[in-house]
Amino acid sequence: MTTQPFEEGSTGVQDFHQRELDAGRLRLQCCGACSRHVYYPREGCPHCGSTALEWKSFNGLGTVHAVTTVRRKPADGGDLNVSLIDLDEGVRLMSRVDNLAPHAVRIGQRVRARVQVKDGRGLVLFDAIEGGTR
Repeated sequence: MTTQPFEEGSTGVQDFHQRELDAGRLRLQCCGACSRHVYYPREGCPHCGSTALEWKSFNGLGTVHAVTTVRRKPADGGDLNVSLIDLDEGVRLMSRVDNLAPHAVRIGQRVRARVQVKDGRGLVLFDAIEGGTR
């Protein structure tokens, strides 16, 4: 599914991307010239330089490429993982795997993206596909 990239009052692709997340929708840009996906949102394709980028829905499946645990006091929310996720579409995102304890997230684990909207602001999170219980 393709969406129009801008609406009146928009300040650019990053603004559009955040508004889509705020509405609970996860989209990636795909280049019409070289057919490669692009993330983080850009005005031009970093692979071929084309400006023919379209917003498309995607399946959200990926694999944990790297993970680290950020130690925090329990009063500050406790430990959390910071993970680099390679999406099947060929882009890498930094996020966290939310349905596992931080120490249980493993490189090579399969995950699925979702958007969590809190206080009107959308954030991309991932859940482990197998063994996900917090």
